[in-house]
Amino acid sequence: MLRLVQSFFVKSAVEPEDYPASAFAEFAFVGRSNVGKSTLINLITNVHGLAKTSSTPGKTRLLNFFLVRWKDDENQTEGRLQFTDLPGYGYAQVSQAEMEKWRRMVDHYFENREQLKGIIVLVDIRHPADEKDILMLEMLKMREIDFCVVATKADKIPKNKIPKTLLVLAKGLGLQDTPIFPVSALKKTGLEQIYDWLRSRLDTQTPVDDQS
Repeated sequence: MLRLVQSFFVKSAVEPEDYPASAFAEFAFVGRSNVGKSTLINLITNVHGLAKTSSTPGKTRLLNFFLVRWKDDENQTEGRLQFTDLPGYGYAQVSQAEMEKWRRMVDHYFENREQLKGIIVLVDIRHPADEKDILMLEMLKMREIDFCVVATKADKIPKNKIPKTLLVLAKGLGLQDTPIFPVSALKKTGLEQIYDWLRSRLDTQTPVDDQS
């Protein structure tokens, strides 16, 4: 099993020249404002307050980079990866100029971050497929960027309704073979599927001393 054993905030940035230098695999979190990106990062790293949460949707306007040390107990290996918390999108009170700034920021990140291994797209399980989430998924497919989808706030609907809700959500998002992982930050459930997804995209067979 993959474990994330130590995590640090590295820096915030906007332009590619300000991104932190890194030779490690990187995974980014993206979703609508207030969907719970920062909360999920704190949850899977088990570090309270690592990613700053805000009660004001759309407040985060920067790319926030985190360095994470992992261990794979099965292979008895360890290494490092990076997480990036991308600014949330879709907040109604953000101006057109701010939306364009967000688009350019994310485009530059996708174009320039060669170590990017995948995107974790967050959606709210309580709501039907959103047009902006669909556009984000289409962008990732067009760029051939690997991704998974996490449905947050799974504790907000009855457990026996989750499977059907995920099917409807997957259809609305245009997903075929891509599963949706239901996660509850309140109950701390659903994390194993994310760890497995990350592990499958890391070189967990190689001892840390042999990794570049």
